[in-house]
Amino acid sequence: MSKIHALVIAAALVGGTYSALCAPVTVMKPAAGAKIARLDPVINSLIAPNAAIEKAATGFVFVEGPMWRQGAVWFSDLRGNKMYKMTPDGKVTMQIDHSGGLASFPAGANGGSNAMVNDKDGSVLMEQHGARRIVRLDNALHITPFLEKYEGKRFNSPNDMTFAPDGALWFTDPPYGFYDPAHPNADIDKDPRKEIKFNGVYRYKDGKLTAVITDLTRPNGIDFTADGKTLYVSNTENTPMIHRYDVAADGSVSNHKIFADLTKATGDGVPDGLRVDSKGDLWATGPGGIRIFSPAGKVLGQIQLPEVAANLTWGDDGKTLYIMGSTSVYRLKVLVTGRPLLYAK
Repeated sequence: MSKIHALVIAAALVGGTYSALCAPVTVMKPAAGAKIARLDPVINSLIAPNAAIEKAATGFVFVEGPMWRQGAVWFSDLRGNKMYKMTPDGKVTMQIDHSGGLASFPAGANGGSNAMVNDKDGSVLMEQHGARRIVRLDNALHITPFLEKYEGKRFNSPNDMTFAPDGALWFTDPPYGFYDPAHPNADIDKDPRKEIKFNGVYRYKDGKLTAVITDLTRPNGIDFTADGKTLYVSNTENTPMIHRYDVAADGSVSNHKIFADLTKATGDGVPDGLRVDSKGDLWATGPGGIRIFSPAGKVLGQIQLPEVAANLTWGDDGKTLYIMGSTSVYRLKVLVTGRPLLYAK
């Protein structure tokens, strides 16, 4: 069993049986066991010394893919196969059932929806692990296919995505949707359903889909600096690291560097979702919580939760961090906004 699946399945084992914990409930209280490790004085300019981490809602299976839209944080329950939104007062509303595109899948599998982004026409793009595609949601949440194949072959399981400042959509496509709890030690890269040999990072612009990066074992989180000239990609397993690339005007990448090597990092969790703030700092999930890196790669601080943190986004007034923490949604008031999104709604 891979480390990521072992950690997440363990979080939802009840009496030896994997199940949803309960119906989601609003909590809205300080998060017991959560803390902020302040490793450099600069962190105090990003997170106030008296800032407290709050648990806003709980009772999910494994939350992922957050996005701020229309006064609420939208997010996926990747293993619960539902998509939700939560308003700042903590009210949780299920928006789409079977959001991954399948009526059902084995307990513990990654068959739900994942990342979402606002598109330029006001609609939402959403990644479906189960159906192995990216779909478009209109204002009535009707689903239509958007991207499903690369060179005639079905994607693995589109996972995270972001718009670059030039309007290109970038997304990662690891094979986590192939995981079968009945065969936990199987090599998911050898699953017979896998049609694309590599696990890629793709760019889509002006109707053209390009596999830009094809040599990462498990590409996952992805984001750009505000000028679009630097790309960060987390690699979750085998070599848990955060990679950095220079990006040219035509979308090609060069000057590949290991930005953060987390192979010896301690604590639960893996490199997963990441986001860049308006100052150029990188907020990245990984073992032991969310590390805040300076542009030079120095760890300024670490947000530590009682659960594995998988992803994050900014919302509310622009200075509220929403964190997807396995079975719960956490939030934290910060002093910095996220990098400006190309399409905000």
